Amino acid sequence: MQLIVFSKLLKDHSIHELIDLAHSHGYDGYDLCVRQGYPVSPEDAQETLPGAVRQMEAAGLFVPLVTGPTGLTDPRQPGTEELLAALAEAGVPRLKLGYFRHNPLRPYWDQVDDARRSLENWEVLGRIYGVQLCYHTHSGNYLGLNAAALMHLLRDHNPAHIGAYLDPGHFAVNGEPFALGLAMVAGYVSLFSFKDVLVERVQADGPSTGSGHGVGKVCWKPAGEGVVDWTGVFGELKRTGFDGPVSLHCEFEAPADQWMETFAREIAFYKKWNAS
Repeated sequence: MQLIVFSKLLKDHSIHELIDLAHSHGYDGYDLCVRQGYPVSPEDAQETLPGAVRQMEAAGLFVPLVTGPTGLTDPRQPGTEELLAALAEAGVPRLKLGYFRHNPLRPYWDQVDDARRSLENWEVLGRIYGVQLCYHTHSGNYLGLNAAALMHLLRDHNPAHIGAYLDPGHFAVNGEPFALGLAMVAGYVSLFSFKDVLVERVQADGPSTGSGHGVGKVCWKPAGEGVVDWTGVFGELKRTGFDGPVSLHCEFEAPADQWMETFAREIAFYKKWNAS
C-alpha cells in the first residue's frame, strides 16, 4: 500500500517543503489539497498543478489523489472542467468530491436520486478526462456517510469512473463494522483515509455539541489512542489484497507546539502496520 499524507493541515508548506517533509518521515507522497489558500488552488490549478506534481514525482513521490473543495458536488460548477483538465495533464488519477448534505425537510430517496444524477454527470466527465471521482465516507449529516449509505449513491455506476473512498475512523463514529462495510462496496473501493477517534456519548436530552455527528462529542486522536481496530483494518486490507493508496489525514487534536512531534509518531505508527 502507498502511504500518502493529506496536505490539508500542512497548508503553509510550499511544495518544496512538502517534499522535504515526506523525505524526512519516509512516506510515499501526497493527497494534495487543492483549495483556496493552498500552494495549488482551484483557480490556478491549470497553471500550477502539473508543475507541482512533476516536482514531487522528480523527488520520488506519488500524487494519486487531489482533494477538492468540500462544496465540489455539482459538475456544472464553474471551473470544474478546468480542474479535471489540470488533473489529466498532471497525470493525477483521482479527484475527491465534496459532500452531499442531507436535508431533513426533504424525502431521503429524493435526495439520493439528485445525488445519483450528479454522479452520472461526474461519470461522463470522468470518462472524458480519464479521472476517477471518489466519494468519501464522512460521518454526520451527509449522504453516503458510511459504506451502506454510500452504496445508495454508487450502485450501478461504473467503478472505473466513480469510486469509494472509505474511512474506518468515520465508520467507528457511525458504528459500522469495517469488514462489513468493505464487503458492501466490493468492486468500488479505490482508496482509504486513516485517522483514529473517540466518541464521548452524552444524554439525548442534553445540550447539543454542535459536532454534526449525532449525540456525542467526536475527538480525533493520534493513531492508536482511539477506538479504531487497526488489527482488523489492516487484516482485512491484506486479506482482500488491497494495494492502493491510503491517505493519512493527521487530523488529531494536539497542542500547536507538539503537532509535528505527534505527526512523526502518526506516520511511524502506520508505517509499522503497513510493513507487518
